[in-house]
Amino acid sequence: MQNILDPAILFFVFGVLAGAVRSNLEIPPAISRFLSLYLLMALGLKGGFALSHSGLTANVGLSLAAAVALAIAVPLIGYTVLRQFVSGFDAAAVAATYGSVSAVTFVTAVQYLENQQVAYGGHMAAAMALMESPAIIMAIVFANSLRQQAGGSAVTPAGGAAVLAGPAALSGAGGKQGVSVGKILHESFTDGAQLLLLGAMVVGIVTGDAGKAAMQPFSGDLFKGMLAFFLLDMGLMAARNLLQIRGKSPVLVAYAILGPLLHATLALTLAVLLHLPTGDAALLMVLAASASYIAVPAVLRYAMPEATPSLYFGLSLGVTFPLNILFGIPLYVAVARIVLG
Repeated sequence: MQNILDPAILFFVFGVLAGAVRSNLEIPPAISRFLSLYLLMALGLKGGFALSHSGLTANVGLSLAAAVALAIAVPLIGYTVLRQFVSGFDAAAVAATYGSVSAVTFVTAVQYLENQQVAYGGHMAAAMALMESPAIIMAIVFANSLRQQAGGSAVTPAGGAAVLAGPAALSGAGGKQGVSVGKILHESFTDGAQLLLLGAMVVGIVTGDAGKAAMQPFSGDLFKGMLAFFLLDMGLMAARNLLQIRGKSPVLVAYAILGPLLHATLALTLAVLLHLPTGDAALLMVLAASASYIAVPAVLRYAMPEATPSLYFGLSLGVTFPLNILFGIPLYVAVARIVLG
């Protein structure tokens, strides 16, 4: 209940209600894109300032290794399970969506941890960046294998990864014939949002306490308000995409609800085995449980036209995202605190 009464979460709920009644309230795409870039820059700075204190410890390496392991395991498991119920292309697309991550869910979780005064490592922002691309690459590999089995071409047009927020980002990817997996990997790692996040982390590490004091009005004082404004936009988007899951298989809806819980459990298991701190474990659970609704759809829309966009986009944004924002984040944090102390 405390999470739902947070002002940022209440703005998300308000956005959902406004979208449900078909209000004409909307956030202009350019502002939505600015808000997403601001949140990533502020998150990167916070992570960098924290890393300037902690340094690169063994826990940092273990957390990043766990993140990469999850980024590979989750789409593999998802693809194996979903192929029993939907076409191979739809299975690959949904598995990639749930194998990648949601930056907004992560940013909201960071704010929640700070409200709860739970310490976490700044390197978890880097873990988020590492977890975005493996699922996309695996989906392209799965799709090429399916095409070869069907006697079709191995490669289809593909676009680059889009900025991790805002409906306008979906229209930003262009197509090129003969784009390889390596090309998609390059575009994923050189995407502007990724570079901004990692660049801000470097700035935070280099400037340390002096930089933190100088940037406090920007990365600290404004953060909560900017997040609330952006979650309002996400609420509007979530409400409007709920319609896309009408008539979909109950199995897929169940996966959108239960899959994140299983992925979070897998992350918690790794955290316990690796003796990760509570805050890092909670964020690892959030990342594993989140689903991409921008970066993956932006790529798969061109790289895998055989898949159904309303399926993977509707499930991730219409079901999983609001559940994580409203209930998932406090649940994962609570479980991590109980198990790890």
